[in-house]
Amino acid sequence: MTECVIIDGKARADALRASVTAQVARLRAEYGLQPGLAVVLVGDDAASQVYVRSKGEQSLAAGMHSVTHRLAVDTSQAELIDLVERLNADPLIHGILVQLPLPAHLDAGAVLERLNPAKDVDGLTMVNAGRLASGLDALTPCTPLGCLILLREALGVLSGRNAVVLGRSILVGRPVAGLLLAENCTVTIAHSKSRDLPSICRQADILVAAVGRPEMVKGDWIKPGAAVIDVGINRVPFRDPVQAALGKTKLVGDVAFKQARQVAGWLTPAPGGVGPMTVACLLRNTLTAAARGAGLDLAAP
Repeated sequence: MTECVIIDGKARADALRASVTAQVARLRAEYGLQPGLAVVLVGDDAASQVYVRSKGEQSLAAGMHSVTHRLAVDTSQAELIDLVERLNADPLIHGILVQLPLPAHLDAGAVLERLNPAKDVDGLTMVNAGRLASGLDALTPCTPLGCLILLREALGVLSGRNAVVLGRSILVGRPVAGLLLAENCTVTIAHSKSRDLPSICRQADILVAAVGRPEMVKGDWIKPGAAVIDVGINRVPFRDPVQAALGKTKLVGDVAFKQARQVAGWLTPAPGGVGPMTVACLLRNTLTAAARGAGLDLAAP
């Protein structure tokens, strides 16, 4: 068996951002159109703060108009929906992202129902989810789109391959399955109620792990030579007792990386694999939304 190829998500994300930046410059020069992204953050969740800051910085670096609305944790449902509707009507804003999770007193579904699907760059409205499920063009959730781009680059043509998606969330699992179906893969969605998960996973030419359980997928779950996309990011304590006693933690994926690389043909690290693609795909979706809104047909970067 040939050596496992470690998929460099950071390098691919850099290339995608460069392509988006070039397309944004073209839109501004030829059509006077500057794609605009609005990110809405409610509360002070630490991880969300980091993600939102990165999205703002990268959209500005790509030449986009970028605004971030930071709302207090006690913001009401009515106040949040009012902001979303104002952004829906703002001609300078082509993409809107409401950072999830929202505080417990807010209904994320009700907020997404009021979001203009044409500006839904996170691909979470019922319209975009339905279009994806129906095999139609849609604004697609950013992390699943990143997974697909990495798989296409690694494997080329995906048609006819057996794919297993481990996890059925509306954020990753189901959209990934829809994208792989559109590529003519034979797709199985496995989850916590599936019987004999290791056996199911061993059938996969493509295995996408998105369950949020640290290193759940072991080496003997993987078909030799398979392409493994690890979506998980989990913070766990160091096994070393000294480090653990100091309260130090590390990030690991849903796949046991050291075991997996002995079996897989292609493998994303975690972190450094899918993660960098998420924000890059957000920029891509914002560019797409702006072009479609202006009736322009740009080749996807």
